[in-house]
Amino acid sequence: MYKKLFGAVCMSILMAVGAAAAEANTGRCPSDPCTTTGPAVQPTPEVKSPGYLYKGISIGMMADEVRDKLGDPKEKTDPQDLYVFGEGESAQFLYDQAHKVKAIMITFFGKLNGAPTPKDVFGEDVPAEPDGGVSKMVRYPKAGYWISYNKIIGDESMVSIAMQKI
Repeated sequence: MYKKLFGAVCMSILMAVGAAAAEANTGRCPSDPCTTTGPAVQPTPEVKSPGYLYKGISIGMMADEVRDKLGDPKEKTDPQDLYVFGEGESAQFLYDQAHKVKAIMITFFGKLNGAPTPKDVFGEDVPAEPDGGVSKMVRYPKAGYWISYNKIIGDESMVSIAMQKI
């Protein structure tokens, strides 16, 4: 199971890095914040809330607060924690030198019954690709972070949500 989980976490990280790289290759956003869905950059509305919270955790929260809310992680190191919530859900929290959350990587795989939808994350639906997959990234420069949502449909269906401090 941990090999599968490790593979899913690695795939999520690669997808988030790829989304960030794709967004970087499109140049600067025409407005603040901006959205990336595929190669085009489109403006989005202002941030109206702190954004998507995973189990009450957000960017900038202290590592001790994360551990108080979620309990003991499966793997705990100074720069990051890995939590496993059942067979098909995991979350990785990366901390800066001040022990504040600088990035969150959430992975759901398998049946995806408990996985958030794009509407849960962004407050709006995102049209699926012909293969059923979904991909969207929104940068919130004024709030200081970006969120990426990726859904892959198939034998090994997966949803990954990444949040990172800018």
